[in-house]
Amino acid sequence: MPELPEVEVTRLGIKPHIEGRQITHVNVIDGRLRWPVPKDLPKILKGQRLDTVERRGKYLLLKMTNGYLIIHLGMTGVLRVLPQKDPLKPHDRVSIHFDSLSLRLHDPRKFGAVLWHPSSKGDVLEHPLIQKLGPEPLAKEFAGQLGATHLYQYSRKRTISVKAFLLAGQAVVGVGNIYCSESLFEASIHPALPAGKLTNAQCERLAEAVRTILKRAIAAGGSSLRDFVDAHGDPGYFMMQTKVYDRANEPCRVCKTPIRQITQGQRSTYYCPRCQKR
Repeated sequence: MPELPEVEVTRLGIKPHIEGRQITHVNVIDGRLRWPVPKDLPKILKGQRLDTVERRGKYLLLKMTNGYLIIHLGMTGVLRVLPQKDPLKPHDRVSIHFDSLSLRLHDPRKFGAVLWHPSSKGDVLEHPLIQKLGPEPLAKEFAGQLGATHLYQYSRKRTISVKAFLLAGQAVVGVGNIYCSESLFEASIHPALPAGKLTNAQCERLAEAVRTILKRAIAAGGSSLRDFVDAHGDPGYFMMQTKVYDRANEPCRVCKTPIRQITQGQRSTYYCPRCQKR
């Protein structure tokens, strides 16, 4: 599933090509996504100007003249800018045209979303899908001591593991499974430690680790699990840099101890038993 780094890589890829351009027409090829694409979307969007391409968590927010287009990539979605003349491929779902260019959503499993939020309904950040998301890890509100203090206060009396605490998305948004394992390793924290037992010092290390790992993943173009490619069709290379994820029984890159794999909440977790003592 595309996580925050993959969505940010997509945002950065499409942004220069479509910001400031006017939509000439919209083709809804198959609107049967996780939530049905509005039937009147072609009529709504035609003639509107795309002002900015923003992101909140794993949602892309395309600010238009009269509202926001909310896009989620689901499990296998890819959003690319292509020449309008390029033929449609199987699993292409929605194509938004800007004269000679098209912004095209390709989504084999149809778990993505393309929704419209008109300005008349208020702030897009109050949309039901977005309003309960945790802080943005790369925003200034989560930087330095601010992020550490937030994690410490939010984790008090929580008995769930710190891995589940991060994955839930309320303490901080966008730290998916790969990035959880890598962040906890970076912060020298055992993934099964109860979140409520995190110390101030551990929260400081964890907040900084989350930011470091996500920035590193974005710079590498994201992770290419399954079929993720960026807006240019290129795969991400973060998986070549992981220190624990998907490296069970391989030597730790720091201490040479074999990496262990456990299952938490039906998800695989990887850690070093020496660098991440409980």
